Amino acid sequence: MRSFFTGLAALAIAVVGSAEARADKLQDILSKGVVRIGVPLDAPPFGSQDANRKAVGFDIEMAEMVAKGLGVKLEMQQITGANRIPFLLTDKVDIVISVMGLTPERAKQIQFTAPYANTFLAVYGAKSSTVSSPETIGSARIAAAKGTTQELAISAAAPKASLMRTEDDATAAAAYITGQADLLATNSIVAQALAKQNPGKEFERKFTIRRSPAHMGVQMDQHNLVRWLDGFIFFNTMNGELERLHRTYLDIPMDPLPTL
Repeated sequence: MRSFFTGLAALAIAVVGSAEARADKLQDILSKGVVRIGVPLDAPPFGSQDANRKAVGFDIEMAEMVAKGLGVKLEMQQITGANRIPFLLTDKVDIVISVMGLTPERAKQIQFTAPYANTFLAVYGAKSSTVSSPETIGSARIAAAKGTTQELAISAAAPKASLMRTEDDATAAAAYITGQADLLATNSIVAQALAKQNPGKEFERKFTIRRSPAHMGVQMDQHNLVRWLDGFIFFNTMNGELERLHRTYLDIPMDPLPTL
């Protein structure tokens, strides 16, 4: 497998002209022997810490697989929904793997790979809640992590809603679980995990915001790195590894993903 990805990396670099290759992030990663990947630790089952404070989850294993495919050492950095794009823009990480949805606004700042996981965004609440759409939110308080797709979508769909913008997904979840917020806007898989961890709290889907597959992100104009990562996603789709990750961490089969 390593020889396949090493060859793919060499091919990606050869495709682009020498002027662009001089500033090529893929070549830089291979030369240094280290890839810096930003991952979440506040969004189980994509990323969290186990009882021994070891990072675990779908995105954690994806990061490990990427480093192995590149044949380099992995340096993981914890990120949140609010700082994952700034970390790319300020070159603190080479790649973000953090259940990140693609939006036209984000695509003005960074480049996205093909999607690697199926998810959708929704608003969750108690069964007794009468909320069923953005128009029926009324005075209900919604918790959402700053800078996330769900926070941006709710802000646009219900600009007058009482939105509690938290620093990260874990804080948003805690606000809902402890009753500080009436509703929680989050990823469908994250909500599923939270419901299992908190059997005394209801997580009924009140309405769906939109489908939001997870993509990796890199700095703008890093076409070689995007090409390599797209090849990595394709290869691990075909060999069943992404199917395994979906079933292991998300407890769902891997449905066909959209293409860019």
